[in-house]
Order: sequence, then structure tokens, then C-alpha cells
Amino acid sequence: MRKVSIGVAGLGFGKEFASIYCDHPDVDKVAICTRNPETLHAVGDELGICKELRFTDYDEMIALEELDAVHIVTPIKEHYPQTIRALEAGKHTACTVPMATTLEELRDIIRTAKENNKIYTMMETSLYTREYLYVKELRDSGKLGRIQYLKGDHMQNMSLDGWGDYWQGFPPFWYGTHVMSPILDLSGTVAESVRCLGSGRVSEERAKNYGCPYAVETATFRLKNSDVVAEAHRCLFETIRQVRECFDVYGDKMSFEWEPAVDEGHTLFTGIDDHERFTAPDTAERLPREIQKYTLRSAIVDPDQPSFIQGSGHGGSHPHLCHEFVRAVVEERQPYMDAVRSANYTAAGICAQESAFQDGEEVKIPDFNEEF
Repeated sequence: MRKVSIGVAGLGFGKEFASIYCDHPDVDKVAICTRNPETLHAVGDELGICKELRFTDYDEMIALEELDAVHIVTPIKEHYPQTIRALEAGKHTACTVPMATTLEELRDIIRTAKENNKIYTMMETSLYTREYLYVKELRDSGKLGRIQYLKGDHMQNMSLDGWGDYWQGFPPFWYGTHVMSPILDLSGTVAESVRCLGSGRVSEERAKNYGCPYAVETATFRLKNSDVVAEAHRCLFETIRQVRECFDVYGDKMSFEWEPAVDEGHTLFTGIDDHERFTAPDTAERLPREIQKYTLRSAIVDPDQPSFIQGSGHGGSHPHLCHEFVRAVVEERQPYMDAVRSANYTAAGICAQESAFQDGEEVKIPDFNEEF
């Protein structure tokens, strides 16, 4: 069976993924890249990566002929340019969220992937959490019945220490994929239009960085060819709450609500007064034995990373993301989150943010299935 070689760019959050690739049975070589030589060699030594596969220059790494693929885990402003360069260098490309922050950048990534006959995938954790995989099975089995309403929340406070300066004042729905992807994926369609309003205010110092004054934003989406309306809430600063990357879904047979706080238990409603609290089952059995341990919080490589502290390990999603990317390359197929699906889910957030900037004016959302 063919094996693939993968380079990981960014070793903060990215260290977790480099470790999974090192253990994946279908991966041959793993290269790593970060600008900080001290971090580079500390991670390289820890993971047993040879010195010839350690880079401080991204363009040098993607020029390496033996690499089949690249996984980008760098700051948001780097996602678009680094993705384009990787695709043009002939590498299958995975990138952490968001895919990009403008509609034209999304189109450019789709075109470049197609022109170079390479895979692109956005590594959206929320579609591989144990909770999402459980609820998706409820939908697919018909147990939810007809879906009547979908809601998502991504409440997070990046006012705390540990987040880079570039995050401060970041427009919430530019980073909207964690909340948009589950509700759109469960709906089986795309968002057609959106109205979004901002609430509250962040400090002038934060607001001036991107021109976004709002502490919280609430968006209502019309879905294409559907009578269902979806709602999403986003905040990033100066609003006190435990982090919450979640979704609720209401059907005519059963409904699911995410737990109010970590480890309090989710709720399934099967009647007006009939409900039960439960914990979503682990999903390790879906993965190769060598990477099954990574669905557990206890296997997190760097527990001090803010993403893990606030995200509770992202619901065991990381090894699923890596496995889907690797298998797509090995099998020479498109991953589930291909370039078009990634763009559709990202565009919903970009357009929601544009509506917030326009004080709630309705904004049409492109359907990249039609464009490409």
C-alpha cells in the first residue's frame, strides 16, 4: 500500500497533528516547519524527526520533492498565501480554519486546487467531534425526524493571556466555521442569505485593529431549498463565559441540546417532558489502532496550548481530521471537506460579518457548487 509524506507548518497547535502523523500507519515521512529554531529542534527531537526534515523556511519545506502533502497550522493571515503556494508547489493541502477571510480568496483557492489537480481540505474540528458524529448518526437513521430548527454557538474569550496579538479585535464571524459547519452540514444544504447584528462593545484598542466594535454577533441564515432557518452566535472578547463550540438541533421526533458547561452532559429530548442527559461515546474504533489514543484528552501532546485548554481537546476530532486527509491522498479522492464545501461553510461566516458591518442588512451568500 502506498504511504504518503506530510509536512506540518506551525508547531504551536500544529505539534498535536505532527504527532498524529508520526504514528499514522499510512504516513512515511513527517517534516516540520516553524520560524523559531529552538522550538523546531525541541519538537523534532521529541517526535524523532530527522534534522533533514526540519525547516525554518516554509518555501524550502514545500519545495521538498519527497513531500506529497502539507498541513498548515499557522496564524490566519498566512492561511490564504501559504495555501496557494503549497498547491502551486504540487502539494495536497490541508489548512486549519478559517480557509480565508474574503470571498475572492476562497474562489482563488478552489481554482488553484483544480488547476493543479490537488486536494484542498479545511481541517474543521467541529465535524469530527464525538458529539457531532453521534448526532449525525441520529439524523441519518431518521431518529431526529424532520429537522425544524438549527442553532450554533461559538462563545470564546480571547481577552486572556496566551493568544497572539493578531487575534485582538478579530471580527468574530471571520472565524465562524466552528459554528457554521455543524449546522450547515446537518441541514444538508448551504446558506443562501444572512442578516447579522452586533451587540455590546469591545475596547477602542481592540476595535481599531480590524474596525469591528462588537463584543457579540448574532446571525440568522436562510438555507437554500429549505424551510428551515438557522441561527448562530459568535463572540471572541470581553464577554465572560466558558468556551462553547456547540450546536443544537430540533426535530419533530427527537431534539439534541449541547451541554451548558463542559462535562455536565448533553440532553436528548424524545417527548415534551421526556429527556435524558448523556455523554457522547468515544469514536476511537473508527480509526486505525495506532492513532486511536488521540481521541482522548489524556493524549493531548501540549495541554498548555490555549486551543486545548479552552476547547477541551476539540471532542476527539484531531485524529479523524488527519486520517481523512491521509486516506484521501492515498485513495486519490476528494476528502469530505473538499475545497468547495470548505468555501461554502467559510463564506457563510464572511457574509455574516459583512452584514454586521452593514448594521444587519441582508447579504446574499455565494454557492460555490454552482460556480465550480
